[in-house]
Amino acid sequence: MLSSDTTLGILLISQLCVGLIGNSSLFVSYIYSFFLRPHFKKLIDLVFMHLTIVNTLTLIFMLIPNIMSCLGVPNFLDDVGCKAVLFVFRVSRGLSICTTSIVSTFQVITITPINSKCAKWLKPKLSTWTFLSLFCSWLINLSIYAYMIKMVIAKTNCTHTGNGYLHPYCQNRQFGNHNSGSFLSVIVIHDLLFVAIMMWTSLSMLTFLYRHRKRAQHLHSPSLSSLPSPEHKATRSILYLVSCFVFIYWVNNSVTLYSFYTQTKLARLEGINAILATCYPTICPFLLMKNNKIILKFNSSFSILRMTCF
Repeated sequence: MLSSDTTLGILLISQLCVGLIGNSSLFVSYIYSFFLRPHFKKLIDLVFMHLTIVNTLTLIFMLIPNIMSCLGVPNFLDDVGCKAVLFVFRVSRGLSICTTSIVSTFQVITITPINSKCAKWLKPKLSTWTFLSLFCSWLINLSIYAYMIKMVIAKTNCTHTGNGYLHPYCQNRQFGNHNSGSFLSVIVIHDLLFVAIMMWTSLSMLTFLYRHRKRAQHLHSPSLSSLPSPEHKATRSILYLVSCFVFIYWVNNSVTLYSFYTQTKLARLEGINAILATCYPTICPFLLMKNNKIILKFNSSFSILRMTCF
């Protein structure tokens, strides 16, 4: 019978493989459309490419150390390794939050009617504001998490009790020091700001879709009004994406805060939290594939080939 560590390790390996396959497939489809199918190319695709890259980094730098821990590999990371792994993971996770909020804001501006004063001013500058937002996201996250480079060290062999962040191979330099709570507060404020933007834009998109559906029912027959346009399909995909992120975010952060403030640290909780922290990067590409023309075309061709053969 498999031990709990082995079972957890298998789950982590499976999640890593599924996440890497999904994100790499989506990234390749965007590269393909960018160079070989320019008529499929959209501005938001570049933002999605950025999202797949940061999701891949999050999966690799979060899951691999936890997999090594479940497999019983000792001293997998030293001080330098801990600083590098946790810095890249936290920056990529922060960028994932920022990029998702940028995607939702982009879609709200896109679907806003052109007769709106805000839309008239924002739509011509959408590409500039999008790239500027991504650049600012990098600056913000690099600035916040640069503190981790001096804060993190390799895990010692002593028993850990008290407030603090624990990793299978890493820990706070001054574990149990309440001053680390101020750094946690900065992270929480950063995350809550972008989550609030996501929730506001999601409500705006839902309101728009509801009003459009009501208007369409008056103008067309029910059969026509039920057929979603490509723009509506994209909006719904992004709504699913944001909803998925917000739900996983709250569950993951609840577990993180519990593990930070609990006096007795549970080793198994670190693996569970790793699964929660990487749920969104794993699910995200499959939600986006529902509206990707290249992948939809490939699936259609594959279905026709399968029907022809079998």
